[in-house]
Amino acid sequence: MRVLYDQGDDFVGIVRNDDHAEDVYRLGGEGVLVDIESATADELAAAISGCDAVVFTAGAGGGSGVERKRTVDYGGSVKSAEAAAKAGVRRFVQVSAWGVDSPVADDAEPDWRAYVDAKRDADTALRQSGLDWTILRPGALTFDDGTGLVTLGESVERGSIPREDVARLIAACLDEPGTIGKTWEVVSGDTPIAEAVQALGAPA
Repeated sequence: MRVLYDQGDDFVGIVRNDDHAEDVYRLGGEGVLVDIESATADELAAAISGCDAVVFTAGAGGGSGVERKRTVDYGGSVKSAEAAAKAGVRRFVQVSAWGVDSPVADDAEPDWRAYVDAKRDADTALRQSGLDWTILRPGALTFDDGTGLVTLGESVERGSIPREDVARLIAACLDEPGTIGKTWEVVSGDTPIAEAVQALGAPA
């Protein structure tokens, strides 16, 4: 959100409690209290009415259990895409996760398997939504300062990336129509974000 604020963009943050709404206000945006698990698509559509794009970054988080991976990471995405269609908001950028198309190890923890399944299924559903979508699959997220440098592609080596750089990448994708219909993995690297997006988003 800070990246959008710094660019002079207006934004609405969908949050589930007042504390998070205050965070949005401090960054210059409008905080709207909506619980994506319990809200209807119509309620979400009302919250995003008039927006130019939807950015879906929600996740149940660690320790949330198998069920909430399904209701938030998958169900929240599907419901948000439905809401976008209802509200006439065609542009939709989804933050997924690195490697979710790869097989999950047989001995993986149930929570991890549920997380991967939810992210992968949400991506599949978004591709079938009819929206103008972009799917970003970052590696392990850190709180380090952003560098503005990434490795971006359909498949990249496992790695990490600051949240700040993911935010910058989202903003760059919103500004580049050539990113529509693309699914990219991203980790920290050596290429400036704008350059990476322009190179991969250019017509073949």
